[in-house]
Amino acid sequence: MIKKEIVQKPIAEKIPKELILHNDIRVDNYYWLNQKENPKVIDYLNAENNYYNILTAHTKKFQEDLFKEMKGRIKEDDTSVPYKKNGYYYITRYEIGKQYPIYTRKKGSLKGEEEIIFDVNIMAEEHEYYAMVGLNISENNNLAAFAVDTISRRQYDLQFKNLKTGKIYPEVIKNTTGGTAWASDNKTVFYTKKDPETLRSDKIYRHVLGTNVSEDVLVFEEKDDTFGTFVYKTKSDAYIIIGSYNTVSAEYQFINANQPNDTFKIIQKRERDLEYSIAHYQDSFYILTNKDGALNFKLMKTMVDKTEKENWIDVIPHREDTLLEDISIFKDYLVLEERNNGLNKIRIKKWDGSVDYYLPFDEETYSASVYNNPEFDTNEIRYNYSSYTTPSSVIDFNMDDKSKEILKEQEVLGGNFDKTNYKSERIWASARDGKKVAISLVYHKDTKIGKNTPLLLYAYGSYGHTIEDRFSSVRLSLLDRGFVFATAHIRGSEYLGRKWYDDGKMFNKQNTFNDFVDVAKYLIDKSYTSAQHLYAEGGSAGGLLMGVIVNMNSELFNGIIAAVPFVDVVTTMLDESIPLTTGEFDEWGNPKNKDSYTYMKSYSPYDNVTKKAYPNMLVTTGLHDSQVQYFEPAKWVAKLRELKTDKNQLYLYTNMETGHGGASGRFDALKEVARDYVFLFDLEGIAN
Repeated sequence: MIKKEIVQKPIAEKIPKELILHNDIRVDNYYWLNQKENPKVIDYLNAENNYYNILTAHTKKFQEDLFKEMKGRIKEDDTSVPYKKNGYYYITRYEIGKQYPIYTRKKGSLKGEEEIIFDVNIMAEEHEYYAMVGLNISENNNLAAFAVDTISRRQYDLQFKNLKTGKIYPEVIKNTTGGTAWASDNKTVFYTKKDPETLRSDKIYRHVLGTNVSEDVLVFEEKDDTFGTFVYKTKSDAYIIIGSYNTVSAEYQFINANQPNDTFKIIQKRERDLEYSIAHYQDSFYILTNKDGALNFKLMKTMVDKTEKENWIDVIPHREDTLLEDISIFKDYLVLEERNNGLNKIRIKKWDGSVDYYLPFDEETYSASVYNNPEFDTNEIRYNYSSYTTPSSVIDFNMDDKSKEILKEQEVLGGNFDKTNYKSERIWASARDGKKVAISLVYHKDTKIGKNTPLLLYAYGSYGHTIEDRFSSVRLSLLDRGFVFATAHIRGSEYLGRKWYDDGKMFNKQNTFNDFVDVAKYLIDKSYTSAQHLYAEGGSAGGLLMGVIVNMNSELFNGIIAAVPFVDVVTTMLDESIPLTTGEFDEWGNPKNKDSYTYMKSYSPYDNVTKKAYPNMLVTTGLHDSQVQYFEPAKWVAKLRELKTDKNQLYLYTNMETGHGGASGRFDALKEVARDYVFLFDLEGIAN
C-alpha cells in the first residue's frame, strides 16, 4: 500500500482577488479556477484526479467487484410496461450488455409486429456521453420529435423522424430544452430555446416541418430574466399551452391546437405569489393554485372563454393538513395526488360526485405516484408503488370495481434477495426549535443497531423537492455490509406541506442545515450510530447542505460525500451570466440586496471554511456541469486543502466527460455509485 503522507497533495496556486460589495471585502484566492479554457485549470483538475486514483488504488478491485455485484441484480434484458396512446402500444426495452434504451411500438395489439422507433445504443456509438430526450409522436402517428445532448450541458439538438420511411429530416434546431408540442396539422411543432449563455429557457418558436429553421417564427419571448418558459399540449389534444414560471409565480397562454398560427391568449396574467398550473377537461380549464392564501394548494376551474382569476371557482378546497401535489383527468374520473403527514395519497373522485375514496397503502413509509396515463377514455389508472423494502411495482387499478393488476414488479436478480431480510421504519427527531423532523431508515434485519453501526444519512432540502422512500437494488450493497441508510426529511422539502418548504428557503434557510445537524445528533444520542461511524451524503443543493454542516458540526461525521455541490453561494448568485442564477432569487435571495448578501454569506460553505479539522471527504463534479459549475467544488477543495488541520482524506474527482447528472449509460452510472460506496467501506475497514 502507498503511504499517504508521501503522495504529493495537489496545491492550487493562490491568486488573491478582492470581491467588494456592500462595503464588505471577500478575498477569493482561487477565483481563477473558473477559467475553463486555461490549461492550468485542466492541469489542476487532472492532478486532483491522479491524487484520488493513487490513494484509492487499493480499492479499485473492490470497486470493480461492487460494480459487478450491483449490475448483477439488474435485469439487463428489461422491458417497460406498455402504455397505449392513439391506437399504439409504446414499449421501452433494454438488451443484455447494452447501456441505452430501445424505443418501440406495436399497432392495435401487443401481438402486433414490433416497430423500432429509436435504438439509442446505435445512436450513441460515437459518443462518450449521449442523452436522448423529448420523444414526442404527432397526432397522425407518423412523425417523431426527439432531442439529443452529447456534451452533458442540457442543450439539446432537436430533430424529427418520419416513422413511415425511417428517414430523419435534415433540419437540426440547436440549443433547445428538448420539449415540443405538435399542432393537430401534423406539420407544425412548437419548441423552447435556451439563452446560449445563461441556459435560461426564454423563447418559444413555431417550426413547420420541411422548412428552413431560419424561417421559424418566434411566438413568445420571456423577457423577465427571473422566469423560464416551456410549451406542451393538453392531454385532451385540444390546446397548445405556453407556461412561464419562477419560484413564486406562474402565467399560462393557450391556442387551439387546430389553429397553430393563432395568437396565444393569456389565461391569467402573472402576479407575484400567485402560482397556478392548468389541465383541460370539456369546456373548462382545471387550475391547481395557491390563490387566496391556499398555501397547500387547491383545485379550481374556469370556463375556457372566461379564464381570468375572478371567474375561478373551487373544486377541491384548501386543507391545512394536506398538500395537493398533482391531478390527472379522465373521462369519468378526477385523480388527486395528495401528501399528508409526509406520505403520498392517491384519491379517486368521480366527476358526478358519486364516488370519492383513497387507494389503501399499508406500509409505515412508502412512495406511490400516478403515471402519465395518456389515455383519456379509460376507467383504469396506472400507478407506481415502492418502499425501502418493497421493489417498485407498476399497477393498473380499475376505478369502477376497485380491482388491481400488478403488471410488473422490479426483479432483483442475483438469487439471494428476500424483502423480509430488511427492516424499514420512520422515526421523528426534535429540531432545536421544537419542530419534528421525520427520518426514514432501512437496514438488514441482522444488523445490530448500536454505537458501532455505520449509518449513511442522506438529504436534499431545497426547492420544495421531497425525497421519496423508494426501493433501490443498488442500495442493497450498502445494507448487506451492515450499513443503515437514512433519509432526513428536512425543511426546504415539501414533506410536511408547503410551509415545510417555505420554512427552509430564503431567510429561513438555516432551518435546513439545523434540521440535518439535529437529526444527526438524535441518531447519535439514540445509539443508532456514533460520530465515528456516521456518514452524510448530498448532491447539488444537497451538496450545499454537506458544505454547511461540515463547517457547523464537523465533529459529528466520519465521512462526507458531496456530489456536484453548490458551495460558493454568494459569488454564484452575483453572477447573472451563470445558468440558474436569475431564476433562483426567490429561493436563495439576491445578494445585490444587502440583507440577502449578509444572510447568504453567513452560511455559504466556501466563504466559511476555517482552520480546523474536517471529516474525510469525497467531492465529485463534472467538467461540463451546467447546473453547478465545476469550479465551485474545485475552489472549495482547494481552500479546504489550504486550511484544514486534520490528516483525513480529501478527494476531488472530476468526470472530464460529463455534467450535472453524471454518466449517461445505465451501467456507467453504477460505477459512480460503486466509487462512492467503496469510499465509505474503506473508512469502515470493509474490504470486500
